Amino acid sequence: MTTFDDIAHQLDGQAIELPSWAFGNSGTRFKVFGTPGAPRSIQEKVADAATVHRFTGLAPSVALHIPWDLTDDWAALRAHAEEQGVALGTINSNTFQDDDYKFGALTHTDAKIRQKAIDHHFECIDVMHATGSRDLKIWLAEGSNYPGQADLRGRQDRLAESLAAIYDRIGEEQRLVLEYKFFEPAFYHTDVPDWGTSYAQVSALGERAVVCLDTGHHAPGTNIEFIVMQLLRLGKLGSFDFNSRFYADDDLIVGSADPFQLFRILFEVIRGGGYGPANADGRSNVAFMLDQCHNVEDKIPGQIRSVLNVQEMTARALLVDRAALTAAQEAGDVLGAHEVFMDAYSTDVRPDLAAWREERGLPAHPMKAYAASGHQQQIEAARVGGAQLSWT
Repeated sequence: MTTFDDIAHQLDGQAIELPSWAFGNSGTRFKVFGTPGAPRSIQEKVADAATVHRFTGLAPSVALHIPWDLTDDWAALRAHAEEQGVALGTINSNTFQDDDYKFGALTHTDAKIRQKAIDHHFECIDVMHATGSRDLKIWLAEGSNYPGQADLRGRQDRLAESLAAIYDRIGEEQRLVLEYKFFEPAFYHTDVPDWGTSYAQVSALGERAVVCLDTGHHAPGTNIEFIVMQLLRLGKLGSFDFNSRFYADDDLIVGSADPFQLFRILFEVIRGGGYGPANADGRSNVAFMLDQCHNVEDKIPGQIRSVLNVQEMTARALLVDRAALTAAQEAGDVLGAHEVFMDAYSTDVRPDLAAWREERGLPAHPMKAYAASGHQQQIEAARVGGAQLSWT
């Protein structure tokens, strides 16, 4: 039987990247809500991300979104992040908030607009060089709303050409990470709607092009852990965007809607070799990142809660007695195998994780510690005046 002591060391070094945009104001399609203490600059976003890391030890980097997080001095921002105790991570491109991209960006029929979108990604790559980032993540809000509106195959061909131009520009130690989403904002067809399309496109580019799996980007009932297994098996799972959904791309706190699903996903990540450092630089080939919008909750504690949920389900997934599970599977013992699986999921690891944190100089209960620290009240009092940042 696997115990927490057996797996405690495997939790050391777990890294969950925070998205800068999660700290700004967000909301629905109808209203963006203001929150007291919301950051007014990218420097304040980085400081908020660093606060999450100080309370949890789980979030050593923050992802940036271009142009939302543009600055005139990347060296200064990088130094600011390092002073705060975090690094600048994944660079996310944006080709969904410009009038020219109404009918597509990398897939547009107009070569000038396609080149504009490609040039934007070249700019993102320049940012990566300045920040030391490894991954360029691309999500495309491209597709059509009506049958006959667009040439489906033509758009795939143009996408392949555009991605090839971008891929040729990335550095030897950098990766192109292509995300997928089965609908929204396009409703009849989306140009990268599923893992198969993303896989087909990145496979044609080369070994440094991989797939990003957003846990909220699937139809109801989709077996996400099967997709995780398949992409790991094919060597093409590059990163996660963790969040939860009830209906569509809800971007809720990861593990809030279906914690058992998160457990199953993490089990497949561990079983498939996607967890833990795999490179000389100590970074895993599979990057864990959050992609959430805290519409009604405070931002910093929302991110603290999120990374703790990932850590807890990681610990439970590590507790699966793999030898006993394999023996039951090979013996055709359906109920025995299921019991091994459920025993790990049902284990309450929270007391052990509290002790694990204290041993490492972290608060035993980060949510309570943050609430008691007065930090939220401090930033609310200090950040008065100026324009709060949001994703609009």
